[in-house]
Amino acid sequence: MSILANAANGAAAAAPAFGGMLIWLVIIFAFMYFFMIRPQSKERKKKEAMMSSLEVGDTVLTTSGFYGTVIDITDDTIIVEFGSNKNCRIPMQKGAVAVVEKPEEE
Repeated sequence: MSILANAANGAAAAAPAFGGMLIWLVIIFAFMYFFMIRPQSKERKKKEAMMSSLEVGDTVLTTSGFYGTVIDITDDTIIVEFGSNKNCRIPMQKGAVAVVEKPEEE
């Protein structure tokens, strides 16, 4: 009989330990969501909004650090004009744009 009593006591002691571990797992996943996943999705939505508002004539800063003016837009490619002599036109992916600056209206 002592074997059955020890097994019952062991099962009863394991139940609170499992509940505590489950609570910690929920806390860890909540922490990961609010400090890692949610900010990343907000940043992605912000970048998508920036890309959808991209228009011809906007000044852009590329991820490589070059400033240029958008002269043509297709589905996933833009043509950017660099420099003041208007001879350097480079096609690039929309994803290579880091910052969009709208021209000032006067």
